[in-house]
Amino acid sequence: MQKQLSLSMEKGDSNDLYDDDGRIKRTGTLMSASAHIITAVIGSGVLSLAWCFGQLGWIAGTASLMIFAVITWFTCLLLSDCYRSPDPVTGARNYNYMQAVKANLGGLQYKFCGIAQYGILIGATIGYTITAAISMAAINRSNCFHKSGQHNGCHTLNNSYLLIFGIIEIVLSQIPNFHKLSLISIVATIMSFTYASIGIALSIAKIAEGGHPRTSLTGIPVGKDMPSVEKMWSTFSAIGDIAFAYSFCPVLLEIQDTLRSSPPENKVMKRASTVGVSASTLFYMICGTLGYAAFGNDAPGNYLTGFGFYEPFWLIDFGNLCIVIHLLGAYQVYIQPFFAFVEDWSKEKWPQNKLITREYSIGKLKLNIFRLTWRSTYVVLATLVSMIFPFFNSFLGLIGATTFWPLTVYFPIEMYISQAKIQKNSFTWIWMKVLSMACLIVSLVAAAGSIRGLAVSVESFKLFHSVS
Repeated sequence: MQKQLSLSMEKGDSNDLYDDDGRIKRTGTLMSASAHIITAVIGSGVLSLAWCFGQLGWIAGTASLMIFAVITWFTCLLLSDCYRSPDPVTGARNYNYMQAVKANLGGLQYKFCGIAQYGILIGATIGYTITAAISMAAINRSNCFHKSGQHNGCHTLNNSYLLIFGIIEIVLSQIPNFHKLSLISIVATIMSFTYASIGIALSIAKIAEGGHPRTSLTGIPVGKDMPSVEKMWSTFSAIGDIAFAYSFCPVLLEIQDTLRSSPPENKVMKRASTVGVSASTLFYMICGTLGYAAFGNDAPGNYLTGFGFYEPFWLIDFGNLCIVIHLLGAYQVYIQPFFAFVEDWSKEKWPQNKLITREYSIGKLKLNIFRLTWRSTYVVLATLVSMIFPFFNSFLGLIGATTFWPLTVYFPIEMYISQAKIQKNSFTWIWMKVLSMACLIVSLVAAAGSIRGLAVSVESFKLFHSVS
């Protein structure tokens, strides 16, 4: 292969086929990178921001959204310069987050990064499976409410929907790598804007109806219905939800590795991060403020699946369908780096094993037996975990809390300090360290709230099954 590549270079045509590292030429653009980011960032959690505002109130809710948007945007700019080392434009490529940490910080932190990164990626796919099944079930319940009335329970089991989502993901998981996800990400981005827009429109309609639900500058007031301890835990949980809502750093360098080399990848990625974070913040702010104005302190956790609205049922059904389609794409954006890690490791471990390395051509499709088997097995296992632990989303909050600080803040700052050779105890070094410590405190506080929320979810799950 190297001999063929060198001959190609001598003929002067390698620039048309290969990049400077000998890999097939990358074709990613600002639009595809922005679509990947928005697909990763804007999840159905956007519809829970009204609940976050209910816990925090107008002042802290708005301030939290803006502060974490700026922090995430800033650390993404730092991380974009770490795609190449030691020089951000001409240095050697780091194909993923772990390689960047290894190149800039060394082996021990590289292992810690791998545990944190792949832990949150795996957890996210399980959480997406559960969330998609809830939206599918919500479509069924919405139709039931329309026919039988809102007082009918219309309860339904989610297992069949979990299986449907898993079967579709088995097919989508055969997409060979991140470079082939552009179309899926664009469709998923359109879906995310669509269901967020539906939520906005329904909120405006509810506000127009009148009723004036109670809102507050500080959220739900402490009182008989909201003890001070409960207020504290719900505040911690809401801050954590907002902090993690922007987190796409675990897949940022994998997205950057899809970009063409001219203009420089770090410049395009910084623009894509700006577009992605700005678009996300705009939608977050609109959904959060309008949802809070519509529902007040009684805002549900998700007003499409939690039935803050019952009519028009067809619009709610369409919104939930958009959530499902978006999550199908988001699942792939999050899991492709883990797929690549396992497959690259396997090729290095057993380079002569044809089961792992051989590609079979079926028309325009390329089939690899190992990829087909291992990826399908992963999706099956993730779906089974979703069935066994329906309260896993509460556990995912804990995973997010414990990985937010290292992946979104600590590693980007430490790698930038190392690469840019920032002098210790200089002004820049000090304020970056202060920012890192402040975010660590937020992460610890949110983790405490998540542990408490997980305990409540487990107890509620046990109580429900003991009664039934």
